[in-house]
Amino acid sequence: MVNKETQLIKDEMSEKIINTAEKLVTSFGPDNVSVRMILKDLGVTNRVFYNRFHNIDEVLEIVYLNTISKVREGMVAEYDGKQDFFEYVIDVVAETLIASYDIKMKFNQYVFMGDSVTHNNYTWYMERIKKLFKYADEHGYIKNVDYDALSYAIWCFCRGYNADAVTRLPKDEAIKNFKYSFRFLLDGLKKNN
Repeated sequence: MVNKETQLIKDEMSEKIINTAEKLVTSFGPDNVSVRMILKDLGVTNRVFYNRFHNIDEVLEIVYLNTISKVREGMVAEYDGKQDFFEYVIDVVAETLIASYDIKMKFNQYVFMGDSVTHNNYTWYMERIKKLFKYADEHGYIKNVDYDALSYAIWCFCRGYNADAVTRLPKDEAIKNFKYSFRFLLDGLKKNN
């Protein structure tokens, strides 16, 4: 028996299907996107879709992973020592909020629902947050802290703020309020307090 996975076509049309799904998800939300909508938008048949993907969930998973990569980009830059460390942390975390807004509010909610159950994404963010605070500790910027507890609290604060803000506030107001509030949290960590 031949494995179905090896029979699927991966080509330019596959990318068009993924891009169309992303556009539709941004407009209508992931729960409202169907294979039929994608087919109609592209003007292709069922066969074209099912020769490339098993189902809509497979396409949405790819769109989700692409979106997560875009949101993570703001957290990748290493601290270069040119600005105040705490301002750097605020800016880096705010970049994820900005990316969430730029990706669109409806799809962002899908991303956060997926985040909640995706251990890989949770682990990635926890490691990035811990790395920042280990650096701060090694350079004498912060008090002695429990990296795991602190990283988890910051993960919860950022995710919770982001999930709510994208549905209530304009992007500029959300970013201003986030930076203001997050600064208080970080001020409590400073060694000189």
